[in-house]
Amino acid sequence: MSSVKIAGDTSGLITLAAPAAAGTNTITMPASTGTMALTSDVPGAAKISQILSTTKTDTFSTTSATFVDIPSMTVTITPSATSSKIYIMASMNGGGQQGWFLRLVRGSTAISVGDTASSRTPTTAAGSPKNGEAMNTASFNFLDSPATTSATTYKVQISQQSDQYGATNQGGINRSYADADGSWQSRATSTITVMEVTA
Repeated sequence: MSSVKIAGDTSGLITLAAPAAAGTNTITMPASTGTMALTSDVPGAAKISQILSTTKTDTFSTTSATFVDIPSMTVTITPSATSSKIYIMASMNGGGQQGWFLRLVRGSTAISVGDTASSRTPTTAAGSPKNGEAMNTASFNFLDSPATTSATTYKVQISQQSDQYGATNQGGINRSYADADGSWQSRATSTITVMEVTA
């Protein structure tokens, strides 16, 4: 059984420590007036201040060759400090006549996308090309530094890969391209989660 040692002196400092514990905390108690401060002996420790998540259970389909918002794949978080970082995780299920592209957006700015290379499309992630009766999963994560205490919106956008002839193709989220009415077809969910990381 662990014991607690109480030691104090004229400075008003009292230390509570369990000898067998992996770490100790110091509680500073003022001699008369003031506030009580709790400090940890774990240097550089970070913590998760808040977690917000949105899960989409319905389907969405598009033929757009340019990025469009995916309905219900948006989450808004208000950082508590400008030094806070936001960790974003997304898991997207879908299918397409050709490939399908995804990108992460903060407000109206695309973030965590590949480098521009000639006419290639910079994306955050991409789904596999055509398989009419199957879905695949595209997952990604990113640590962002928005440097603000204002409400900040993160969302996922989708576009469809056009073929070399510029033909319009179709694809969607939480459904296959074919989406036939049969037990061999499925429906899925997609999720975006954001966490505030503070020092």
